[in-house]
Amino acid sequence: VEAMKHFAGMSLQQNANAISDLKEIPGFFPFSQSLRKTFLVNSPSGDRGRFFPVLRCSTTSTIAHPHASNTGENAALPVEMSERLVVRLALPSKGRMADDTLNLLKDCQLSVHKPNPRQYIASISSLPGLEVWFQRASDVVRKLRTGDVDLGIVGYDMVCEYGQGDDDLIVVHDALEFGECHLAIAVPTYGIFSKVSSMAELAAMPQWSTERPLRIVTGYTHLGQQFVEKNGLKHVQLLTADGALEAAPAMGTADAILDLVSSGTTLRENNLKQVDGGLVLKSQGVLVASKRSLLHRETALEKTHEILERLEAHLRAKGQFTITAHMRGKSKEEVADLILNNTDFHGLQGPTISPVFSKANGKVQTDFYAIVVCVNKTHLYNAVRQLRKVGGSGVLVSPLTYIFDEEPPRWRQLLNKLKHS
Repeated sequence: VEAMKHFAGMSLQQNANAISDLKEIPGFFPFSQSLRKTFLVNSPSGDRGRFFPVLRCSTTSTIAHPHASNTGENAALPVEMSERLVVRLALPSKGRMADDTLNLLKDCQLSVHKPNPRQYIASISSLPGLEVWFQRASDVVRKLRTGDVDLGIVGYDMVCEYGQGDDDLIVVHDALEFGECHLAIAVPTYGIFSKVSSMAELAAMPQWSTERPLRIVTGYTHLGQQFVEKNGLKHVQLLTADGALEAAPAMGTADAILDLVSSGTTLRENNLKQVDGGLVLKSQGVLVASKRSLLHRETALEKTHEILERLEAHLRAKGQFTITAHMRGKSKEEVADLILNNTDFHGLQGPTISPVFSKANGKVQTDFYAIVVCVNKTHLYNAVRQLRKVGGSGVLVSPLTYIFDEEPPRWRQLLNKLKHS
């Protein structure tokens, strides 16, 4: 604040000369040469043409326009890694995605502690050295690109729209199993579109011309433009809008919409329908990271490993149940043969079989063996029936919370990607 007051009202020459006097400002610490940059400020208050220094406390990265291309004069400049030691995880701040993200982390014993609901920074007690920052979904991706955060959980559609193929963005986990939806083109069910059921039919309609193009309203201009070009569509105009896109065709401000679809109920209630060939991409929650952070920021890769392992273990166990039953037999091998050759459910690698000890006539003996298998809830009752059919009794069923592999497959994939960076 004191620094900005110091520069306010100065002319361009005065501003430039004052840069060398920054050390004299009370409470202001010396800053690196890489921060001594000025940006043109276009202000409605008469500051047009005046330059102010950019003062940043956490990173020296250059902020590119969110929809800038990765090539050409608008390409984002390389990000210089700051000396920040804490790892930052960005999460969506509002909506269903925000709730689902927090619930998933809680289920993975990664509960987010937010002292004040109005604060945008929080912590995870089981991950010391990591900060949680709540951001708009689009800003999660933007701040990953600029290096202000290191990790993020967001919809895959946001990664594609605002990441725009940035090589620095790396999807660590591509299926967090919430926020499932797809981006697709929809048209009205009435009027000139009543018999249109495919993109080919839509594009071939004689109404569209250079003077009167097919107007598609969307909040996904980058993905929309890619789709139009990839499919060789002509006479198409993309219009930008945020929210309530379904009303645009009825209002006459657009002919079609390109938006996220979950169940399709909202489309049907607004007399809209998807068209074949109009699917742009499928999306759900993903864990994404900055490759630069993983390679260069201390502990970033370590934190990512722990988060990924917890996510994998919980998601793998989701919907899985453990069945324990007692079976009479002469040996473990005999019981194993009954299970493997007479049932369809053998667990992860095979049934776990262990002796059940009992005492009779003062002697310890083994007449029964305990069988443990893991099955999906959709096959639970069928598995119990099959076990009882081969002699199982005293069947116990309990839900699974985690299934830990020797090493999560996605971790090996991540290391391989980083190795070839």
